[in-house]
Amino acid sequence: MIKRLYVHNFRCLENFELPVSGLASALLIGDNGTGKTTVARALEILQNIARGTNRVGNLVQPGDLSRGRADVPMRFEIEVDFGPPGGAGPKVLSYSVAFEFPQGFRELRVREEKLTADGEPIFTRELAQVHLLRGSHGGGAQFLVDWHLLALPIIQRRTAEYPTSPGIISRTETDPLVLCREWLAGMLILRPVPSLIYGDSDSETLQPDLQVTKLAAWFSGLVASAPAAYSKIDEFLKQVMPDLEQIKNPPTAKNAKRLEVEFSNEQGSLILPFDELSDGEKCFFVAALVLAQNEVRGPAFCFWDEPDNYLALSEVGHLVMALRRSFRETGQFIATSHNPEAISRFSDENTLVLHRRSHLEPTIARPLKDLRINGDLVGALVRGDV
Repeated sequence: MIKRLYVHNFRCLENFELPVSGLASALLIGDNGTGKTTVARALEILQNIARGTNRVGNLVQPGDLSRGRADVPMRFEIEVDFGPPGGAGPKVLSYSVAFEFPQGFRELRVREEKLTADGEPIFTRELAQVHLLRGSHGGGAQFLVDWHLLALPIIQRRTAEYPTSPGIISRTETDPLVLCREWLAGMLILRPVPSLIYGDSDSETLQPDLQVTKLAAWFSGLVASAPAAYSKIDEFLKQVMPDLEQIKNPPTAKNAKRLEVEFSNEQGSLILPFDELSDGEKCFFVAALVLAQNEVRGPAFCFWDEPDNYLALSEVGHLVMALRRSFRETGQFIATSHNPEAISRFSDENTLVLHRRSHLEPTIARPLKDLRINGDLVGALVRGDV
């Protein structure tokens, strides 16, 4: 799970730290414009780096600097806790990257970049110079990288192409580079748009995009990699859609499939293409895949921006609690919401309030338990006391 997330000089986040260490689930609340979605965007930048995007201009823009402050580096730091000591592999991985915008440049460039495992550097980078080490014993290799390119994706390709070359870290299941890439790339950062989600697929994936447009490919990849995932998906969906009979994913052409959903009761049965489901029902599918990925292929990390969108009020509580229960023993779940029903499903200890007094001031995050609330939380939100 995330032990530390630090963001500086990125949009409304300045010297910002998200206090989620030790929390299996957390809820971010706050007015519009206080940075809830910006936190997700910061995570998405780290995710895109791990997924192979290495051009700085494809990740951040000069307009992302807080109030145009080009004299201060933009910085992202994440620390991930892989569990208690005793097993193989590192327990805490930390990746950081800083960008700068020198005068006369059209886009930002990398100022520094670093990956450590349990405090030991795996690689460091200052401007164009990259120093790749072989763990705590030193050695390694040095090479130059264009200032406008990230080193992490390039090192990943080098280790993939030359796994036994001198100075190159071997690719094993406990390799910090591999763990860092797989964990960051595998983060589930979601803001589903049901109108863009279709049931056709011509590939398989375990890495859905932000809007979950390729849900069918995610379903195919998850079931193919872990067949037990189907029963988890089916179990949850039958709780929210009691007349669900089965989910089908028949081939329609070479390498192509199409999701279908069969419903039945005493009156008969009906098979619907996935595309004909309602927006809320498509969101149920998203939740089912999140649950299955965490429980069958986990632990997973999920940041879901407003999971209550498109749902009826009576459905919100069940979905939120199902997600919280799934992540109670493994993984980590973070959500944002304005919905009183969703907010009521979290406690003061794992609800974080994001606040800034104006657009000229940065966002701060505080645990709700540290705030004095007059009356109940929902009432305080309505009054604007939080």
